[in-house]
Amino acid sequence: MLKRIKNIKWLLPVYFLAATLATLLLAIAGWVYLSTQREAPAASLWVEYALLLLLIAPATGYFVARRYQSKVDSLHLSIKQIAKGNLAERLPVSPGDPFEGVYRDFNAMAASVENRLRLVQQEGVADVLKSMQSNQDAVMEERRRLARDLHDTVSQQLFAIHMSTSALPKLLEMNPEGAKTVVGQLVNMSHHAQRQMRSLIAQLRPLELEEQTLEEALGKWFPDYCNQNGLQGKLEIALPDELPEAIEHQLFLIIQEGMANVVKHAKAKRVSLLLYDAGHQYVLQIVDDGVGFEPDSSKRSSYGLATMTERAERLGGDADIRSKPGNGTVIHVNIPKFGQAGVEEKDEQLN
Repeated sequence: MLKRIKNIKWLLPVYFLAATLATLLLAIAGWVYLSTQREAPAASLWVEYALLLLLIAPATGYFVARRYQSKVDSLHLSIKQIAKGNLAERLPVSPGDPFEGVYRDFNAMAASVENRLRLVQQEGVADVLKSMQSNQDAVMEERRRLARDLHDTVSQQLFAIHMSTSALPKLLEMNPEGAKTVVGQLVNMSHHAQRQMRSLIAQLRPLELEEQTLEEALGKWFPDYCNQNGLQGKLEIALPDELPEAIEHQLFLIIQEGMANVVKHAKAKRVSLLLYDAGHQYVLQIVDDGVGFEPDSSKRSSYGLATMTERAERLGGDADIRSKPGNGTVIHVNIPKFGQAGVEEKDEQLN
């Protein structure tokens, strides 16, 4: 009978009605048994029996609540898995279970989200492959980016150096001690401009992914880039399988943008790059020990989050920057990974 009742609002009253009837029957049976004894039962025995009867309803409520709480916990855990990017998460559906409808709707929703993101990634891959074939557009985009970087960094620093050196002869005549301070500032500015120029020169030597995997290419490029910019670098890659070409291309562009931000803004000494296959998604992390910033500040936009997020979203993923003043910055990117098996096959196995 209970299996036929699928609505919890009717099922729970049935359980508690059964507990009430059981309590009543046991009370009558105990009263009849104890009252027919030749010797009158002790008062403590009546008290113990009454307490036993009173425990029937709470015990029933506990075990019923425990059963349905486990169902809710399973649903909550699966929602968390979906939120973390595990789009293949599904709940087992049992016929006659009060949560059958909820679980089926959840599985349908998860399958819909997975199919939509799969389509987004397929379209993004097609767009990336198409853009990769357009070398002229890529060259123009890179020229514009380098022009912006030169204007924002080296050009302004060279202008400051020029202005300071122009005023230096007069300053030597009027204030020799002050001139020494200016000379020190000029040395620091020229050193910083040199680092920026080295960074831009390194970016002019693009990472060649042809005939090698992203892991192999990063193994050569990352240490050189860190050495050229005075960084202690740590590289960790765990990719059991070769990535699709479009995903490799987009991940490198994100890595290039992220590392350029570390050099230009973070003032970091150490940086680590972590790239691994989490089973249901590819995860990229770039962590530095730089100055950090307030997450809501305008400096967040200077880290190129919009560009990195756009590249990740083209493949159905997302990018996030976590930072705190004095505690460095973490760039976190994830790209969904879709298996070969169809979503419908997984649903049939669970059902």
